[in-house]
Amino acid sequence: MERQVLLSEPEEAAALYRGLSRQPALSAACLGPEVTTQYGGQYRTVHTEWTQRDLERMENIRFCRQYLVFHDGDSVVFAGPAGNSVETRGELLSRESPSGTMKAVLRKAGGTGPGEEKQFLEVWEKNRKLKSFNLSALEKHGPVYEDDCFGCLSWSHSETHLLYVAEKKRPKAESFFQTKALDVSASDDEIARLKKPDQAIKGDQFVFYEDWGENMVSKSIPVLCVLDVESGNISVLEGVPENVSPGQAFWAPGDAGVVFVGWWHEPFRLGIRFCTNRRSALYYVDLIGGKCELLSDDSLAVSSPRLSPDQCRIVYLQYPSLIPHHQCSQLCLYDWYTKVTSVVVDVVPRQLGENFSGIYCSLLPLGCWSADSQRVVFDSAQRSRQDLFAVDTQVGTVTSLTAGLVILPLKCVLSPPPDLTVSAPPQSYQRGSGGSWKLLTIDQDLMVAQFSTPSLPPTLKVGFLPSAGKEQSVLWVSLEEAEPIPDIHWGIRVLQPPPEQENVQYAGLDFEAILLQPGSPPDKTQVPMVVMPHGGPHSSFVTAWMLFPAMLCKMGFAVLLVNYRGSTGFGQDSILSLPGNVGHQDVKDVQFAVEQVLQEEHFDASHVALMGGSHGGFISCHLIGQYPETYRACVARNPVINIASMLGSTDIPDWCVVEAGFPFSSDCLPDLSVWAEMLDKSPIRYIPQVKTPLLLMLGQEDRRVPFKQGMEYYRALKTRNVPVRLLLYPKSTHALSEVEVESDSFMNAVLWLRTHLGS
Repeated sequence: MERQVLLSEPEEAAALYRGLSRQPALSAACLGPEVTTQYGGQYRTVHTEWTQRDLERMENIRFCRQYLVFHDGDSVVFAGPAGNSVETRGELLSRESPSGTMKAVLRKAGGTGPGEEKQFLEVWEKNRKLKSFNLSALEKHGPVYEDDCFGCLSWSHSETHLLYVAEKKRPKAESFFQTKALDVSASDDEIARLKKPDQAIKGDQFVFYEDWGENMVSKSIPVLCVLDVESGNISVLEGVPENVSPGQAFWAPGDAGVVFVGWWHEPFRLGIRFCTNRRSALYYVDLIGGKCELLSDDSLAVSSPRLSPDQCRIVYLQYPSLIPHHQCSQLCLYDWYTKVTSVVVDVVPRQLGENFSGIYCSLLPLGCWSADSQRVVFDSAQRSRQDLFAVDTQVGTVTSLTAGLVILPLKCVLSPPPDLTVSAPPQSYQRGSGGSWKLLTIDQDLMVAQFSTPSLPPTLKVGFLPSAGKEQSVLWVSLEEAEPIPDIHWGIRVLQPPPEQENVQYAGLDFEAILLQPGSPPDKTQVPMVVMPHGGPHSSFVTAWMLFPAMLCKMGFAVLLVNYRGSTGFGQDSILSLPGNVGHQDVKDVQFAVEQVLQEEHFDASHVALMGGSHGGFISCHLIGQYPETYRACVARNPVINIASMLGSTDIPDWCVVEAGFPFSSDCLPDLSVWAEMLDKSPIRYIPQVKTPLLLMLGQEDRRVPFKQGMEYYRALKTRNVPVRLLLYPKSTHALSEVEVESDSFMNAVLWLRTHLGS
């Protein structure tokens, strides 16, 4: 019987990709102020921001949409969209003022060439633009940071000032031999300015400035900046310690100072994107005296400080520094007035039964506090799901908001009913399935969240946080429904490694895999399977919407997403079990999962392929070397191939050392035994056994896993006449996520699988 995948020609695959790639993704949401109608009812607006692939323009577009939520104080009565979506071209950051009466927008405009693009900071009020400041022309600093590592846009509590992070203004540099031609029509002041010897530093044109690595190449020396909204004056704050780079800042109680996270950049900067373990601490700088005060332990790593509504307490995440890049974190609380720090939720070594397995988010939502300043709401991976939780900061109890949940269907409000005092919710509802959740914001106990599954694109939901002790009774109302994708069946498999593969130090750990399979295939034994280990390695797949697995499943493949030991969401012991065992424990876990699923599901064991990126590519290349008879084809995206040769060229050299099983120190050079161990744990070691056809996809601007890693593997395979094809994307970075690159890589992957999994 001919396999279903062989019936999909390139045109059909392109059409399928075009259709599914149009599914938008939620990126942010905020809630407008409370409004009381003339009938006594209450409503709030929900402002949402989305991104979507535009294959015609070959870019990700951003758009916004408004919704109305009518409620009776503790439950949603009616909800629905208000108007159509509008593209928000040029917006980099936006933030509502505390009262909701104004909105600040950071916007880019102008050309795309060097020096042509300008940044404007706008203030909007109701239906007009109140102020617009050309930040580029003012030349107080360099480009404003819009990333989620350092970036922020924070209103003062008085709504008179805006706080943000920008690149420090650099001195001008010129050649030793550069001369300036003076314009005869220039004013005397302009001529005098051009003649000043200190206007440019000769010979500094090519001075190297360290940056913060992957996706942060233009960011080197961040500074805290304050804009006076009334006067337009900009000041760069003094008092930040010389050895740290500031970010994630907000106004302290009373607007007397600024609280920020400071990251160590001595003796040199390391890549920070997806690395929650970078040494950092919480600081407060007084705006009057310029004095800077340390608020947290400065030997650890911290992230996402959030001030409570009553302005009394700050909650933040805390991690050990310079061990695995992502791990279980502590939730800490700093009391602003007593100056006492406490650990609200500690690291969870190991999950017991169905109990909470720890916090695994890199950032808390900007809005995460309950109205009474007692509870904090967040999302976190819990094994192979992502759930919402509420933490009582007084007693440290953690309660799930999405276990045993109820989801109410969409209720569109075209015109407000005359009487909004009705408190009885609609009677029809459905129990939630085992999908995954993401909290976008909470304000006055009204939560805005995203829900999706491997067969259901993201849907937007709102619900009120119940009173303490009743958190599991949340009624979630859908603001916007998404259509389920038909013929995708999925489930979670729990796997226990065999005794001979146990980790002696961390015995008894299990792991999981998410299996997607086509609905009702004519003959299951003819279904090919694609195996996908995740990257990181300390990350995880969760039961959320993912484009590539859904696409492959719709094309007739079973897709196995493996959360091997070392993945997040399974307790800190699982994470710590992997360093020193990469290339062995993770590889054997994936192989064991493959063998178990093939045995239980009776898929075609002679037509199994691999697809993985970064550390997932590392595992994939290990598997085709260690188990060459199992895999018929392989697709690897920016894979780690040789840890030893990667050490000197990556933005995360600590990753190479730690995952190989050694402590990292910036002043320590590896000896021969360490180099040998790195090489021994690398896929390059198994090159002589490889015979599986391999498609390599490399981003030439990848700072995390430099593309020379893939080139090293490519040349070794070519020498041995192994079928290999290399796609080199000249302007792409590690994620290969640019629309043109992502779409091209998917089509090439599909054609590669189709070619090499044919009968």
